[in-house]
Amino acid sequence: MSPSRPYLVRAIYEWLVDNDATPYLLIDATNPLVRVPPQHIKDGKIVLNAAPHAVKDFFIQNEGISFSARFGGVPMMISAPMVAVLAIYARENGQGMFFDSNEEFGDQTTPQEQPTAPALVAAPVLAAAPAPTEKNADDSDEAPRAKPAGRPSLSVVK
Repeated sequence: MSPSRPYLVRAIYEWLVDNDATPYLLIDATNPLVRVPPQHIKDGKIVLNAAPHAVKDFFIQNEGISFSARFGGVPMMISAPMVAVLAIYARENGQGMFFDSNEEFGDQTTPQEQPTAPALVAAPVLAAAPAPTEKNADDSDEAPRAKPAGRPSLSVVK
């Protein structure tokens, strides 16, 4: 039987978007197939804002997730295999789903070793992230410039 994670990620993503919530993805950045900006990785993980207004060319496939996003005004293609997706949840209230990082993918499990189903849980409410900023090459580190309103972006939530 195929893994349930891709189907659950798609369903939770659609549910969050339909309810005007901001979908956040928790990704295991230690997976060698993960492509994310390394400067935003914290403790081997990264949290990405996957709201439709913040990303471009968003695809959830059985093999993984991919999309284009801007980090500090610089576009970057983000990709992660489905096994590296550790959670999908709403920024506003933490509702979503966390996955077992040891879940096996493919037909490698036997009926006696079937992984347990992930549980729908409320994540702890995260502290509000500071307002995103954007730097130009001419800007110094001491005076970051506020990002213009209405421009989509991803921000790391610590």
